Amino acid sequence: MTTQSRPALAVLVKGWPRLSETFIAQELVALEAAGQPFEIWSLRHPTDKKTHPLHDRLLAPVHYLPEYLYDDPARLARARHIAQRLPGYAEAYRVWRADLRRDPTHNRIRRFGQACVLAAELPPEVRGLYAHFLHTPASVARYAAIMRDLPWSFSAHAKDIWTSPEWELREKLSDQSHGACFGATCTGFGAKHLQDLAEGTPVDLIYHGLDLSRFPTPPERSLRAPQDPFHMMSVGRLVEKKGFDRLIAALALLPAELDWHWTHIGGGGLGDLLQGMAEEAGVAPRITWRGACDQPEVIAAMRAADLFVLPSRVAADGDRDGLPNVLMEAASQGLPILSTPVSAIPEFIESGTHGLLSEDAPEALAAAMLHLAQDPEGARSMAKAALHRLRADFGMAPGIAQLNARLTAMLKEPA
Repeated sequence: MTTQSRPALAVLVKGWPRLSETFIAQELVALEAAGQPFEIWSLRHPTDKKTHPLHDRLLAPVHYLPEYLYDDPARLARARHIAQRLPGYAEAYRVWRADLRRDPTHNRIRRFGQACVLAAELPPEVRGLYAHFLHTPASVARYAAIMRDLPWSFSAHAKDIWTSPEWELREKLSDQSHGACFGATCTGFGAKHLQDLAEGTPVDLIYHGLDLSRFPTPPERSLRAPQDPFHMMSVGRLVEKKGFDRLIAALALLPAELDWHWTHIGGGGLGDLLQGMAEEAGVAPRITWRGACDQPEVIAAMRAADLFVLPSRVAADGDRDGLPNVLMEAASQGLPILSTPVSAIPEFIESGTHGLLSEDAPEALAAAMLHLAQDPEGARSMAKAALHRLRADFGMAPGIAQLNARLTAMLKEPA
């Protein structure tokens, strides 16, 4: 890419590419298609062994900041030397020091070092920054934007909203000098929370939606009999907020006469613990742990299953799901859904109409699974309603148009 063709927008992400964040890839591919050029700056190198087909469609160049400051001390020293001569460095340093007093962590120090590299290495054509996630990426974007006297914006999702301290959210949303010029978030539940904290920064509700052109039409599903084998599946990281510990306990409560099997797709740090729980509960022979899978494998599994289960819950640290894209993906394949009324899930699934929303207690989950197994006609009816709702209200195009307009307006703002 020549200097003359460098885009005006820099997009900051935690890591690229990431299988667990395909909603970001979907958005960025759509923004490119809408005529919004950008470069990606990633805080971390990829760790996933597989990628999504969307990642191959993205044309934007990707640059990697030093994941840890000791990884490249020479690069950091050069960047700090350049950053210190930028007109906004002293103010960025003051803001960061105030943050560091309230959050005296290595992560906070790393954020400022990465911001120095970003501010020093951004091409002069960049007129604005857009960060995916309101915690670490937005901090790096904010510090770098102050150094370079640029506007910045963010897209917030789930963990970044619910585990960030309120003082930090308020300053990123309400600081008239250094706060974001706009924010977007993917759920009404999260949007209201951020709007209540904001004192001037507009926060838009922009559902991720689903680009249905990327998905096959749902299969023609024959109506299974209540006594037929019942194949359930889940897709999600093996972390506390996904609730798989309680799902395993629920599986152990299912009656012996129900011929069930559960397949899990996804990685995560609780894998060994959850597999041990399944062994102790006596249900391990009926469970398949497939690990991380690419999108074609996920869709093939959805087309072969009888029920999609995602027992989301609020983790001990406050982390929770927003509106998981996998629910919409399951709906796109006509797969009945069982989930929980956490966060924004009821914004898509009205219990009893588009699927079932159960409390996350094992007894309640087991009762809901048994009900859906014994009422295949009702399950199919709700799956059809969820597919209709997805097509009518959760398409991707309106949100991309709204976001593209916000970004274009930001890039036109005078410095």
